[in-house]
Amino acid sequence: MNSPSRTAQPTFRAATDADVVPLVSLVESAYRGESSLAGWTSEASLLGGQRTDAGGVAAAVLNPDGQVLVVESKGEIIACCQVERRDGHAYFGMFAVRPTLQGGGLGKAVLAEAERLARDEWGVDEMRMTVISVREELLAWYVRRGYVRTGETAPFPYGDESFGLPTRDDLEFEVLVKKLG
Repeated sequence: MNSPSRTAQPTFRAATDADVVPLVSLVESAYRGESSLAGWTSEASLLGGQRTDAGGVAAAVLNPDGQVLVVESKGEIIACCQVERRDGHAYFGMFAVRPTLQGGGLGKAVLAEAERLARDEWGVDEMRMTVISVREELLAWYVRRGYVRTGETAPFPYGDESFGLPTRDDLEFEVLVKKLG
């Protein structure tokens, strides 16, 4: 298959059951293993093992309180994210852009569409997310897009291989928040 060019116009849609396997492949390629090193979002130096699995992605796709957004170009899934309604706010997660397309503005467009969905379609005025606290470059990327580092943290689930196999013992999640109104 040919890789979509950076100039191809992406389209957004809600994920379906048929997208689960390609979504797992996309997320894994963006965060784990050799392929992730082509982009800047790789967690390969922090975590081995899996980033997600078919069961987790299927649960997100079928969640009645959320939506997995798929971005396609030339019939191929090139990016995705999960947006979920939670207790008066939206949660942003499962964000992935094909590593060879990172750095070209696609991620910014995906984040903007997720914020639009939460604000305009769900009437939610706040987006939250968690980011591994040692990922300073990624945290800075979100801050440039209006997210605030709250200082609130959550423990990394050491021992739960569904989150990956940590290569260090100082991982935790930091909560970021953005007002959407």
